[in-house]
Amino acid sequence: MLILDTKERYRQAHTFLFGKVAYPAPSYKTAINRLSMSSVIGIVSVALVASLFMSFTVGANSNSAPIAPAVGANALSTLRGALLVGLVAGLGAIAQGGSISETIGHGLVTGVTITPLAATATLLTAATLITIGNSRGYPIPSAFTVTGAAIGAGVALGGGFAAGTYAKILGFWFAIPVVEGILAYGLAWLLLDERVSDEVSIPLLAGGVGYALANIQLSFLPAPQSEQGSIAGVITRQFDVTLTAVGEAGVVIVGSVIGLLTVAVVYWQLRRDVTTGINRMLVGLALVVVFTSGGSQVGLATGPLESVFESSLGLPSVYLLGLGGLGILLGGWFRSPRLIQAVAREYAALGPKRSIAAFIPAFLIAQAAIALGYPISFNKVMISSIVGAGLVSGSSKSRGYQPRKQGTRSGPGSPR
Repeated sequence: MLILDTKERYRQAHTFLFGKVAYPAPSYKTAINRLSMSSVIGIVSVALVASLFMSFTVGANSNSAPIAPAVGANALSTLRGALLVGLVAGLGAIAQGGSISETIGHGLVTGVTITPLAATATLLTAATLITIGNSRGYPIPSAFTVTGAAIGAGVALGGGFAAGTYAKILGFWFAIPVVEGILAYGLAWLLLDERVSDEVSIPLLAGGVGYALANIQLSFLPAPQSEQGSIAGVITRQFDVTLTAVGEAGVVIVGSVIGLLTVAVVYWQLRRDVTTGINRMLVGLALVVVFTSGGSQVGLATGPLESVFESSLGLPSVYLLGLGGLGILLGGWFRSPRLIQAVAREYAALGPKRSIAAFIPAFLIAQAAIALGYPISFNKVMISSIVGAGLVSGSSKSRGYQPRKQGTRSGPGSPR
């Protein structure tokens, strides 16, 4: 009697929802399967919302700081800077976020596959801790929080510790302040040294950045036997540079040409006007660092869902990175203007030349982390560079104007 009553209620509900009667009513096993599927869909939906929230938080906090020096030097307005942060960081998330997302999703525990419920627990735990820390004024690095939560969820499922991966990641984390501090100090010393002209030092540094950009791996560039390619690699194959070079030397040649073109463009800008040239170099480097930060941070929001997208939804990870990029874009647009204004005051004291010296090591270290697939705290990366550059004494005014370093003469016989 109870079974008949249940079946009749199902028929009535089906008629109400779809306008026709369903005969025969499904078995209890089918009903349970549908209920389980509904639960999975609900859990995945919560996980997607949590991932979007995490990427929104990352876009508001970690990705907005690099644009602040350009705002402090009056090279950009705050709102325009926030707009660029959202667009460029979102693009970087889609173009370079796959490696770190893969590590978070598959590389931190062994022997298990992260379930939708475990992914949801990971993201909600990390998001809650970060939100509590921000509300109480205690900055909590997203990389440390998400990595710990992902390990805990994986071990709770019965997985093992990936000790080798932990050792590599921890070693990289400990190396960041030392390596970045030394690099930033050396670059700041070079830029502030009165014996080296700005027309020499700044274009050479720009050329090095151009060479590095030509060789970074991007998801939207085709490459044989690989999911990602580089600008230098695409040009090499397009013009058959490898026919006149030996092996990988073709990529090096193309990258060097791009670096030399960057040197020429920056040198031409400085010859026209030193102040404008330095500020444009500052804006360009800031956008490069913002792009890199998007690629290095989106995996913290999307990594726990890697297995869910592959197994439960059957979708490629590019859609997941697109979701993370959307969250970063929204966070950059809606939450970063206030942070940019606050940080710009601090960077104004640092000056544009020290800011340039801080940006280059931050870009290189973050790109190394992306290439290796290691999650990092981008705020830690920026702080390490700023400390190293700030230790150098000398004049680095907000407009970057130093007569002796501009190549102009202040009087007869004055040294250039």
